Amino acid sequence: MSIVEVKTGVPYSIVIEHGNIKKAGEHIRPLTKAVRAVIVSDTNVAPLYADTVRASLEENGFEVSEFVFEAGEASKRLSAVEKMYGSFFENKITRTDIIVAIGGGVTGDMAGFAAATYLRGIDFVQIPTSLLAQVDSSVGGKTAVDMPFGKNLVGAFRQPRIVLIDPDTLDTLPDKFFRDGLGEVVKYGCIRSRELFEMLENENAADIIDEIIYRCVSIKRDVVERDEFDTGERAILNFGHTFGHAIEKLGDYSGYTHGEAVAAGAAVITRISEKRGLTEKGTYKRLEALLKKYGLPTDSPYGISEICDAARGDKKSSGRSISLIILRSIGECFISKMPVDEMTDFASV
Repeated sequence: MSIVEVKTGVPYSIVIEHGNIKKAGEHIRPLTKAVRAVIVSDTNVAPLYADTVRASLEENGFEVSEFVFEAGEASKRLSAVEKMYGSFFENKITRTDIIVAIGGGVTGDMAGFAAATYLRGIDFVQIPTSLLAQVDSSVGGKTAVDMPFGKNLVGAFRQPRIVLIDPDTLDTLPDKFFRDGLGEVVKYGCIRSRELFEMLENENAADIIDEIIYRCVSIKRDVVERDEFDTGERAILNFGHTFGHAIEKLGDYSGYTHGEAVAAGAAVITRISEKRGLTEKGTYKRLEALLKKYGLPTDSPYGISEICDAARGDKKSSGRSISLIILRSIGECFISKMPVDEMTDFASV
């Protein structure tokens, strides 16, 4: 077992342990006086794990209900959250009860947003079952839903009471979505850990997955503790995301997965920044080779003008400026703020 302590305004633990999902109730019971727990999951994950978590919660004295939504990014909408609220009301969920999110990033984001807003805030727990959620989205307290005009544009900060990571759940993850998570893993190596990047180059990620998860959540913990509400340093976690979100939007969220789009966005911005002399020579070549090793895209199906136009509405915009995260070299990055109307010229090299 590995435990990473997160010292945010509401502190919590990230517990990484094989078989963790079977002990969910044991971990959660000491943290709450809740009578009721509601499991939130999707149609892919609920059949695999909801019964196991329900049994553990009931053994630890919780009355348990479930809300299951259709799997996929298309469900990450206010309309689905409204249905979730209805389920909470029908099952008499009060401000002292608790939500247990079981699934990937979409589930964690939706359940977290519902927890932040229902009755002006109730506790929730993250049990991430995808690699992307385990290394990234389940940690840090960002919750959000998508709008027709952009990704994650309506949201709130809500830290979980605990994050329970069970690497065994990755055994049921399709290869495509294991690769999806590696898009975020590569990001962490790029922005903060040359050692992690080199581990991914020299070894097979699947063989060292416990170490990868621990390193990624530790990096994110360090950044989030210093900038919980995303007003400065936390922006570095968006490396690859400004262009990545634009690529997702252009594909109507049915083309590249999030991790694939982040990988493509990271490759595109690094290719540009190296040509601009902002990034150490050879960095793009190493990044491209690593992404190819893990079957991740190294380019976008859309032109740079299309990407820049789509990125203008990104939530990382501030006034008339937008922040781009640029590598100095592998393991080191910086934030470059530029006027939105100069982004296309900057990218056109």
